[in-house]
Amino acid sequence: MICNQVMAELEKLGNERNVKTFERHGAGDNYYGVSFGDLGKLKKKIKTDHELALELWESGNIDARILATMIADPDACTAGTVDRWINETTFHLLVDYVAGLVARTPFAIKQMEKWMKSRKEYVRQCGYATLAAGLRDGLDVTDEDCRRYLETIEKEIHGSANRAKYAMNIALISIGIYRPALIEAAVDAAKRIGKVDVDHGDTSCRTPDAVPYIEKALKRRER
Repeated sequence: MICNQVMAELEKLGNERNVKTFERHGAGDNYYGVSFGDLGKLKKKIKTDHELALELWESGNIDARILATMIADPDACTAGTVDRWINETTFHLLVDYVAGLVARTPFAIKQMEKWMKSRKEYVRQCGYATLAAGLRDGLDVTDEDCRRYLETIEKEIHGSANRAKYAMNIALISIGIYRPALIEAAVDAAKRIGKVDVDHGDTSCRTPDAVPYIEKALKRRER
């Protein structure tokens, strides 16, 4: 498929209910409101097409940019490209899709650690979201490094920007779930951190309470 065909398909798939949902989440004004299910179907149809992904991103359309992260080739990505992408991102849900892509690249750890140090809200969010996605998908990060991340999260989470706080909380939870040797360390850190206040705007979204979330996830895995 060529870019114009994909854009036309996205426009056709958009619906008013999703437009309102995107609006409540602060997506801006350049989107069609395509459901994530329909984006997933397009991904299966297109498969991997890195050049198309680059073109879709340049459209500036939120739906197209999410699809771009789905069909991009992690091995063809460059640090410069994803750096530019995250710095052009103004929608927190898109940040998580960029992170999911970066977590599969050869330079994932180096990139996420760079972003974790950023003072920009969405850049820092992407750093910690990359860690969470990587832990889920088997990123080769050491327990020693995860202990260091926990220490940084505990020290810096309450002073971080809104969406960065949310991503840091999810990263802590992910360490507790996917790193058996660090369950106790993650739970103890979460207890010391306490409640993490995140403004989710005019939505029903909530910030997970890390300790019970970790405990429930581990019980599900045991069953």
